[in-house]
Amino acid sequence: MMRLPMSPAASGLLRELIRRGRCGRDRILLTELTSNEWQSLTFVGERHRLLIRITGPDAASIADLIATGLEEADFNISGQIVADVRCEDKSQIGPDGSITLVIEALTVEE
Repeated sequence: MMRLPMSPAASGLLRELIRRGRCGRDRILLTELTSNEWQSLTFVGERHRLLIRITGPDAASIADLIATGLEEADFNISGQIVADVRCEDKSQIGPDGSITLVIEALTVEE
């Protein structure tokens, strides 16, 4: 199995999204990830864009668990604060009934 290289912030973000879905890890698949360094005058962090595919007969309900209230959610990522997060698109339905979510987030170092 090939693993995608990812930063600790991106890895933590993915872990927290899976936790929000309240299902097995094998139901939520990371299909694309981009993380870019970001900084302001006072903060250092990363911008992330994740595409996750949710499979199975209840994919829509899992997608809703992940996306609903995402902007106000608390994330527990060691050494990181999720300063901004949103679900850009949750309407991509695959031929197998899977749903793809596009998540964008900004993490900053504590």
